[in-house]
Amino acid sequence: MLRHNLSSIRQALDQYREDHGANPESLQTLVDKRYLREVPKDPVTGSRDTWQQQPSEEQGLGDVRSGAPGMAKDGSAYADW
Repeated sequence: MLRHNLSSIRQALDQYREDHGANPESLQTLVDKRYLREVPKDPVTGSRDTWQQQPSEEQGLGDVRSGAPGMAKDGSAYADW
C-alpha cells in the first residue's frame, strides 16, 4: 500500500507539472487544485503528516518519501522508496 500511495502522489506531481509548468508548493496544493482528493495516509505510520516532502532544485515540491522508520520485507528502507 505504501508503494501505491507514493505512486499516486508522484503521478499527481507529474500531472501538476505538465499542467502548470512548475512544481506545486506542497501536497496540500495538489489537494486544493484537485489533483488528489486528499493527502493519503502513509500506511506504515498511519498518518498524513509524516510524508517527507523533498524540495525541487528549482522551486516547490520535487518529490515525496515515506517518513516511516524501518525496513520492508525486501530489506529496503521505507524512507528510500
